[in-house]
Amino acid sequence: MTDFEKICNYHNLYKAHLRARSGKRNRTEVILFEMNLAANLSEMYEALCSLSYRMKGYYSFTIHEPKQRTIYAAYYPDRVLLHCICDEVLAPLLQNRLIYDNAACQVNKGTHFAMNRISKFMREHYCKHGTQGYFLKCDISKYFASIDHQILKQKLDRIIADKKVMDLLSHFIDSYSTEGYPGKGIPLGNQSSQLFAIYYMDSLDRYIKEVLQVKYYTRYMDDMILLHHDKQFLKDALVGIQAHIEENLKLTLNDKTQIFPVRNGVAFLGWRFYLSETGKVIKKLRTGSKIRYKKQLKNIQKRDANGEMDIQGTKRILSGFYGHLIHGHTYKLRQKVMTDFVLQKKIACR
Repeated sequence: MTDFEKICNYHNLYKAHLRARSGKRNRTEVILFEMNLAANLSEMYEALCSLSYRMKGYYSFTIHEPKQRTIYAAYYPDRVLLHCICDEVLAPLLQNRLIYDNAACQVNKGTHFAMNRISKFMREHYCKHGTQGYFLKCDISKYFASIDHQILKQKLDRIIADKKVMDLLSHFIDSYSTEGYPGKGIPLGNQSSQLFAIYYMDSLDRYIKEVLQVKYYTRYMDDMILLHHDKQFLKDALVGIQAHIEENLKLTLNDKTQIFPVRNGVAFLGWRFYLSETGKVIKKLRTGSKIRYKKQLKNIQKRDANGEMDIQGTKRILSGFYGHLIHGHTYKLRQKVMTDFVLQKKIACR
C-alpha cells in the first residue's frame, strides 16, 4: 500500500474521525459531520481519489493563556483528513529521522520527557563539573509565523516519495500565510503544523549534535537548551546557531536568547530548574505558571458552582493539574491551592 493509498482509505479516514472528535463530540460541527458520517467520508474519499480535494478554509479565535495568541483552525472535515495524513504517513516517517532529544509532539515524548532530560543532563554535568558551567537558552522569534513555505516543502520532499501525498501537503501548507508575509507561516491550530514545526529545525538539531558535538542539548518546538562547562564554547556555538538558522531556515533568534551560569538555574516549559550544591535538581513552578494555574482553578470553581460542569468533569481537570504538578517540587503549592479547592468541593483529586 502506497502512502497515498493509506490516506485514501475508508478505514483510516474513519479512525482519523474518531481521533479528531475526541473531547469535542458536543460541538456543532462534529455533530453535523456525524449525522451524515458515511456520506461525508465518501465525499472526502472521492475527492482524494480524483485529486480534487480542497480545504474549506480557516476560522480564528483568540486564547489568552499563557499569552494572547490568535489560533487559526481548519474546519472539521479538513481536521479529519489532517489527522489521517499525520497519523498514517507523516508521524511514522518522522519518527526515526528526528534526534532523540527533539521532545515535542511524538509518541512517548512531551513536556515531562523534556523535563526529565534536562534533569538528567544537570545531574551528569554535576558529576563532572559541580555547579560550574553555563546554559545557552535559545528561542526563535515568532517561530510558527516565520516558517518559510518553500524551505518546508523542500525538506518534506526529501522524505516523502509519493508525489500525490506531497501535492496534498503542499496544498495545506499554501492554504495559510502570516498576514502581510506571503509564503510564510503555518497555523497554530492544525495538527500538521506541530509535526512541520518539529521537523523544520531538524538540520539545526543535527548541526548542534553532530557538528558542534554538544552532548547536553534538548529542544521543545523552538525552545532550545544547551549545557556546557565552557562559556566561550557556548558563545562560539551561538554564533554558529545564528548563522545556520538565518542562512538555511530564514529564522531569527529573539531577545530571550542568552548565556547564564548553571547556578542561576534555567527556565524551561513553565518550570525553573536549579542545581543544588549536593547535585540535586530542584524543579519549581515559575511565578507566571502559578498565577495561570490559580486563575484556571478559580474559573473551574466558578463554573462548577454555576452548574456548568459535572463532578466527573471537575475531577478530570483537577487530576490533570495534579498530575502535572507532581513532576516538580510543588508539595506546598499543591497543599495551598489544590487541597483547598478539593476540600471546598468535596472531590478527591487522586
